[in-house]
Amino acid sequence: MSPREQPNVLMLVADDLRVDAVGALGATDVETPNLDRLVEDGCAVTRAHNMGSEHDAVCVPARSMIHSGRSLFHLDGPGGIPTDCAALPETFREGGYRTFGTGKWHNGREAFNRCFEEGRNVFFGGMGNHWNVPVSDRHPLEEYRGDKPHRFLPGDTSGPQPVRQTYDRYASGTHSSELFAETTVEFLTDHHAAREDRPFFAYAAFMAPHDPRTAPGEYHALYDPREVELPSNFRPAHSFDNGALRVRDEDLAGHPRDPDEVRRHLADYYAIVSHLDAQVGRILDALERTGQREDTIVVFTADHGLAVGQHGLMGKQNLYDHSVRVPLVFTGPGVPEAERRDAFSYHHDLYPTLADLAGVEAPAELEGESLARTIRDGADGPRDSLFTAYGDEQRGLRTDQYALVECHVDGDRHTQLFDVDADPWQTENLADNPDHADALARLRADLDERRERADDPTVEEWSVRAN
Repeated sequence: MSPREQPNVLMLVADDLRVDAVGALGATDVETPNLDRLVEDGCAVTRAHNMGSEHDAVCVPARSMIHSGRSLFHLDGPGGIPTDCAALPETFREGGYRTFGTGKWHNGREAFNRCFEEGRNVFFGGMGNHWNVPVSDRHPLEEYRGDKPHRFLPGDTSGPQPVRQTYDRYASGTHSSELFAETTVEFLTDHHAAREDRPFFAYAAFMAPHDPRTAPGEYHALYDPREVELPSNFRPAHSFDNGALRVRDEDLAGHPRDPDEVRRHLADYYAIVSHLDAQVGRILDALERTGQREDTIVVFTADHGLAVGQHGLMGKQNLYDHSVRVPLVFTGPGVPEAERRDAFSYHHDLYPTLADLAGVEAPAELEGESLARTIRDGADGPRDSLFTAYGDEQRGLRTDQYALVECHVDGDRHTQLFDVDADPWQTENLADNPDHADALARLRADLDERRERADDPTVEEWSVRAN
């Protein structure tokens, strides 16, 4: 297939968006009409997961896995995009595509320049004030202006200490989601007007719904904290020390968790999700308006989820479903409409999947598995279980029926086993239930085997078989 015959690719990535914050994927309290439209127009992979992280900045390895096609413990790092293999946009660029990036990158200037030939309003940091974003355009590496102090505004909760970031200017007074959406719309409009012979690979990564959750006021008005329902797995505190109870995310709310305070957090979370949804709608409308929608594969996903009060937690430094499961939706050429695939997938499966869907040759050394046949034909997914990890302390295994989580912290060991079919909120620990003893033994053995295959550096330190 020649580049002229190949579809465009538009990848949209949210930050901290869990799968059940999308209306069509299970949310009952959040308004997401544009994401719902994507689900209705395409194919949702309903058991997409982030494999995990070796540190509390979970978004860094998540994004590296997306762009490298490599698993967690095979990144440069911890958590960087490997340099010994072409990255996802780089492969499309080599295949004749025009490549463009905007929004949150968080993987370094060198990696961005490898991936994209064009870039505008790129945020090289990890988090910040949505209304005061330090952004840069793509430059030759020697022309980047270097690290400069980040300008914090009064009331800014994005960090307790000044940080240094790369930027050309501050995009002050415009919300980050609107900034990145408008930049994407401008690119799509320009590409259409230029009558490019090449298809495009465009990447737009939002900072939302990451805190500080400061959406425009009309979106906050949609959600009255007094009317927000607490999730059924809300707890005042986590039941044991999982090794990450006092990282930054967990200190965004008081200890123990106050129900009214969590309701306020949830209302703010829902508000910024709905605002993000509106910006996705602007991008989809631009594709329609320029006549490029039918020729464009759109993929929407997130780096990871977020607890926001579930299990007594606030952040994503854990292995519960609310933190490791993410939305994953495809639309466009070769993708069926209004379909769902109950397949397990990782972030690093996106690379070979998009290459297959677009007819681009992917490097042979990718670890990810293509979901293209599963999406197109409903074939069985390439995985029957998933291994997940956080830090040195938490390891997990997810199968069709069970979720196993093992925690080893300062010599203390805790095992959690959930029957996710009967208990989707993961509230009843069955680890000591004799009716599930055989399943627990099997899953522990499988988990140790998966850890060894994944080159988990903690394998020699502790084994779940010995518990």
